[in-house]
Amino acid sequence: MTAIDEHGRDHTPVPYPFNEPEGLDLAEDYGPALERPGLLRVRMAYGEPGWLATRYADARLVLGDRRFSRADAARHDEPRQSEAQQNSGLLSMDPPEHTRLRTLVAKAFTVHRVEKLRPQVRELTHGFLDEMEAMGPPADLVEHYALPIPVAVICRLLGVPEEDRPRFRVWSDAALSTSSLTAEEFFRNQEELRAYMAALIEDHRKHPRPDLMTGLIEARDTGDRLSELELVDLCVGILVAGHETTASQIPNFLYALLEHPDQLKLLRERPELMAGAVEELLRFVPLGSGAAFPRYAKEDVEVGGTLVRAGEPVLVAVGAANRDALRFDAPGTLDVTRAGVQHLGFGHGVHHCLGAPLARLELQEALQALIGRFPDLHLAGDVVWKNQMLVRGPREMPVGW
Repeated sequence: MTAIDEHGRDHTPVPYPFNEPEGLDLAEDYGPALERPGLLRVRMAYGEPGWLATRYADARLVLGDRRFSRADAARHDEPRQSEAQQNSGLLSMDPPEHTRLRTLVAKAFTVHRVEKLRPQVRELTHGFLDEMEAMGPPADLVEHYALPIPVAVICRLLGVPEEDRPRFRVWSDAALSTSSLTAEEFFRNQEELRAYMAALIEDHRKHPRPDLMTGLIEARDTGDRLSELELVDLCVGILVAGHETTASQIPNFLYALLEHPDQLKLLRERPELMAGAVEELLRFVPLGSGAAFPRYAKEDVEVGGTLVRAGEPVLVAVGAANRDALRFDAPGTLDVTRAGVQHLGFGHGVHHCLGAPLARLELQEALQALIGRFPDLHLAGDVVWKNQMLVRGPREMPVGW
């Protein structure tokens, strides 16, 4: 059965997501959606059908307009890739509840405070490269470099033991999985991670230290500004979000540069381009396997000429929006000299990534140290790509130098 609108457009839901897990290409299926106004009707493996925003202006509207709600997803069968619905944490909230919790954490991630971490992050990158070089090629860039850097930084900032990485790595993978995990398996993993974090919080209560977790505990215990479960979920969210995407983007960015040797050469010759190059890579690399975390219209809203009825979900394809020719010149071209790149890689609106300043710093330092140390850096074997995950990237990336 087809659904034709008044403009003669077919709104029969098409299967989604489009991107393949192997590689970093933006799926060709986004092409037609970017070339015409309006939203695309899609259906995911689980949940009700929804609208898909692919154009930059439409994406910004949906992400930034208060007429769209994340919290309302809890009252619906939201479109998603996995059986379980994720209805906890900052990304499931609307203001004012979202504002209350976000404000407690935001001061730890200001540009000014994060910049003070640069020498420490730089020292970390060179330390891991020293170890990698001593081991000799080929080395797995993910295991020995891309993952340890953001894990070390977020663990120190939050107050989580780095040596527990093997434990929370399993839970973190489950939190971001789109695989055949049943809802029961997903929630079991979630509860194990919550229990782990609750034990750490209790230890911090007995033995306070100068980290973010202790600060949040004080807000909970003295200011009563968040519940115990909110405290646990906030720490869980910071731990998972604080390392996973950056750990994926470090090898993603190197892979993209190796595929564009002229841009890699330019970046080596002109290291002052690094900050802008990271913004361009954030625009160019479609990190998500597909759009997630739909926003629900609280009233009828027109988006790009499509009427979204109250109670309907809209998914935002950030990777496609960052390749919108109406917003970016030559959007399919990687250009590390591109200036003023206003990408949506960190989202937009109230849910704009809290850790964006930290991610930027880590990506700049990790990439600069890596390409500076090894002039002949190259792939030294087959890349094994993550699959059935919300974010794309290498799981194993053998490199030589």
